[in-house]
Amino acid sequence: MLRRFQSIQYRLFVLFLLSMSGIVLAVSLLFYNRTTVQFHDKVSELARKNVSQTAGLFELLLGSYNSLSKSISNNMDLVRLLTTDSSDLPAVNYINERTITNILGAIYYSREDLIGIHVITDTGKVYNYGNYMNVIDTHYEHTEWYKEIRKSAGKIAWLGVYPHSVIDQVETRPVFAFGRQLYDLDEHKPIGIVLFEAEPRSVLSALHNLRLGTNSQVYLLGHENRIVSATSSDPPPDLQNLEQQVPEEDVIVNRSNERVVIASKLPFADWSVISVTPSEDLNVELVQNQRYLFIVAPILIIVSALIASIVSRGISLPLKRVIREMKRVETGNFRHTVNTKSYEEINQLATSFNHMVRRIAELIELVRISSVSEKNAELHALQTQVNPHFLYNTLDMIYWMLDEKGQDQLGEVVLSLSHMFRYSSHWEEGADVSLREEVEQVGHYLTIIQTRLEGRVSVDISIDERWMDIRLPKMTLQPLIENAVKHGLEPLHADTGGKLLVRAEEYGGVLSLHIIDNGAGMEYERWEVVQVALAEPGKQAGSGQAGGIGLQNLNLRLRHMFGEEYGLRISSAPGAGTTATVSVPLPQKEEKHEYSDS
Repeated sequence: MLRRFQSIQYRLFVLFLLSMSGIVLAVSLLFYNRTTVQFHDKVSELARKNVSQTAGLFELLLGSYNSLSKSISNNMDLVRLLTTDSSDLPAVNYINERTITNILGAIYYSREDLIGIHVITDTGKVYNYGNYMNVIDTHYEHTEWYKEIRKSAGKIAWLGVYPHSVIDQVETRPVFAFGRQLYDLDEHKPIGIVLFEAEPRSVLSALHNLRLGTNSQVYLLGHENRIVSATSSDPPPDLQNLEQQVPEEDVIVNRSNERVVIASKLPFADWSVISVTPSEDLNVELVQNQRYLFIVAPILIIVSALIASIVSRGISLPLKRVIREMKRVETGNFRHTVNTKSYEEINQLATSFNHMVRRIAELIELVRISSVSEKNAELHALQTQVNPHFLYNTLDMIYWMLDEKGQDQLGEVVLSLSHMFRYSSHWEEGADVSLREEVEQVGHYLTIIQTRLEGRVSVDISIDERWMDIRLPKMTLQPLIENAVKHGLEPLHADTGGKLLVRAEEYGGVLSLHIIDNGAGMEYERWEVVQVALAEPGKQAGSGQAGGIGLQNLNLRLRHMFGEEYGLRISSAPGAGTTATVSVPLPQKEEKHEYSDS
């Protein structure tokens, strides 16, 4: 289980899940906070607009009522009749009362929302006009509304909304009452009051315009927090504190956890309007947003988990395939490859792994072939060793016998043959030798060849002394010279002089050894077979074994020792001779200097 937690798939899954879940939660919280702020700002703006609209409605409504009251207080005929003393003639009194009633009736029918008009003189006379028979409250002088009208000093007194008429004991409908004191304009003295009672639906409708929710309560407050009108019979909470907070000709919005209070003063009356709305009514939209987020957020987190799982698996599964193939390679199985279709970096990793596996397989095969060739060369060398010490002693004995008889040339041949056998039979000392040893071995071989060919081949070996200590695979030059003599120079006619050149040149840190002959050369088909054999170790050239070591074996040993970019090259043309080139790396001069300094 611990290893599973340490896996890249698990860690990527956790990383993606936490990142995406954190983003979802952060966005959700920011969205909710932003929505809450915008909602509260929208409620405040809506409340201000509602208050402004309500103020406009009240201004129009009360302005029309004010004009209605002035139509009586400024009616000169009505004021004159009210100030005329009662006559002793019943007919005159009847005519005066009838005229007053007609004036009140004309005003009454000018509006549809009036319930009653009541004129009360200071002498105690009462004139009424309404839809029903009037029964006047005889104790009206002791009522608050009457005292308030008397104190208004000619200005209109807004009394407010009442559940029934304040003066008519028969009228039980709700009324909106207001009045004004009447004056004798000639003598500037009060002569009575006029009381209007109208239907309160316009006032209540204006108040309902301030409701922000179904449970909102709207209060219209008069002087000293007297309730002029309300949309609910419940007492308003903390009216004194709220009324004191109401600014002049402005709107205040007070939000708390329990309620939202909106208050404003009306500019044309000593009234304040206050709306109280429970927070539950206003937070319905916010609650819906909360429920929406509680549903959407878990869904998004689940989707994030699925995406994280898909992405982590998309990254980890190709890596697991590569790891599985690596374990197969550890057991020596190089036949499988990884095929992935994932992210570009993982595809490149799989491609590089496949290339590495193929390269390792090729190198193993190359080492196997080189090892087999090396063993074959050693076997061929061993086969030539028939009791080496006995052979060396015998050749030395023959050399000294020929020397005693004055056969110097034949003795040199025998001595060279002895050196050749000694050189080729000592493979256990190592596969690499110096270029100097190779040149000495070639010298012994050419001694025998020149003697056998009776001077038909001239040899010129020119190699700079500074390169004589370079290490080479053993038996590098002799097979090439043997092929040049056997296949190139021997077939020449006796009158044609054969030339064999051995040269060395340096270019770009590479030493090239050229074995050049002016022999018969190779046909193109034969040359092509040799090129294929040198390029592909599995194919055979079909010829050219010299001293037990063929060209193909030599090329493999050179590549095995120095690398693929080095080795043997053959160039030839019919009648134009053959050139064999061996390329080997030169030691770096910097390395020599550092070694010498150390």
